Amino acid sequence: MGDHTSKVKITDPERILTVANFISLMRAFMAVPIIYSLRVPEWKMITFILIVIAVASDALDGFFARRAHEVTHIGKWLDPIADFIVVITVSFYLVLFNRFPAWFFIVYLIRYLTIAIPAVYLINHTQFVMSSNRYGKWAIGFSALTITLHIFQVPYLDWLRLLSLWGAFSLLVISWLVYLKTFFDQLKHL
Repeated sequence: MGDHTSKVKITDPERILTVANFISLMRAFMAVPIIYSLRVPEWKMITFILIVIAVASDALDGFFARRAHEVTHIGKWLDPIADFIVVITVSFYLVLFNRFPAWFFIVYLIRYLTIAIPAVYLINHTQFVMSSNRYGKWAIGFSALTITLHIFQVPYLDWLRLLSLWGAFSLLVISWLVYLKTFFDQLKHL
């Protein structure tokens, strides 16, 4: 008689130790080597590779979470926190050296705080766990592209740098409004 045990899918949203969560955590720490590499002008290729790894990890964590059926509550928090840490750290570094618009950094920071504070309130009062929305994911992607184009200021790509900056800003605002709508819809149920 053969063994008919089937592979058990892990679907416990309370899990903490998952491959996806580890990838997100590692992305958050990518800010340190990226900043360090920015300090050495000869390391442009290393900087570029580190940015590619950080961007790829943003896609990989979601892929692994869905593929392994390990979408967790902490992963829903860890993924955007990791994105925030990398984007805010690198953009702040660039703002300090006048290589990135300070207004974008300020908008990004305010947007994040006005999403994070209500999200914490809702999880504490309703057990509602906020998930990323597709506009937010696109906004992070465009923000990463914008930051990269500001790091590697190629003169003939000025138009692309400006286009990506306004594209990232537009997507940040759209996703911000979607998050706020979600919060207000949840607050109506309190």
